[in-house]
Amino acid sequence: LKSNPSNNEEKEAQTQLTKSDELQRLHSQALSAYQQEHYEAAISLLDEILAVCVWDAELRELRAECYIKEGEPSKAISDLKAAAKLKNDNTEAFYKISRIYYQLGDHELSLSEVRECLKLDQDHKQCFSLYKQVKKLNKQIESAEEFIREGRYEDAINKYDSVMKTESEVPIYATRAKERICHCLSKNQQATEAIKLCTEVLQLEPTNVNALKDRAEAYLLEDMYEE
Repeated sequence: LKSNPSNNEEKEAQTQLTKSDELQRLHSQALSAYQQEHYEAAISLLDEILAVCVWDAELRELRAECYIKEGEPSKAISDLKAAAKLKNDNTEAFYKISRIYYQLGDHELSLSEVRECLKLDQDHKQCFSLYKQVKKLNKQIESAEEFIREGRYEDAINKYDSVMKTESEVPIYATRAKERICHCLSKNQQATEAIKLCTEVLQLEPTNVNALKDRAEAYLLEDMYEE
């Protein structure tokens, strides 16, 4: 504006400066809300800023943190994926995406994302530690499913027992393992054990279709037709 003053440009410049000041004010409020753990308010403020500053990776990472705190992992993943593209060598974003997928029980996508982190930095301690854990778990689950396809139900049960030992901190893996063990027991005509384990799964997830089907098969083996 100083190099080439004109009325039109001055008006445009003043509008932009006013908007810039407003965005800086919103940014301060968003940081303050985040620090005070008012995550919903912070998200609302960050929404306003990101509508203008679409390409700001750090703001997206901050909003992702708020989404995680608010229990909205899929929205956090969306922001982190954008941040991973917007900032070069963003190992932190890939690590966080991988961790969220892992917590959600999606070990395959978790493995894929943590590999992206290690492509950028093979010495990244957090990513390497997570990679080892997810890879081991992934291998055990794949092996168990292969046993099921081959009708080797006892081997599959043993392998899913190993899955529960490998990951005892994230409950969804124990639930999935029990669901698959119940399937194996039902297929192996161990009806009493199948009914017990499927019931355990269904107490946690009343609408688990696989557990309902496998328990129904076990009830049939026991001639419990009403059940």
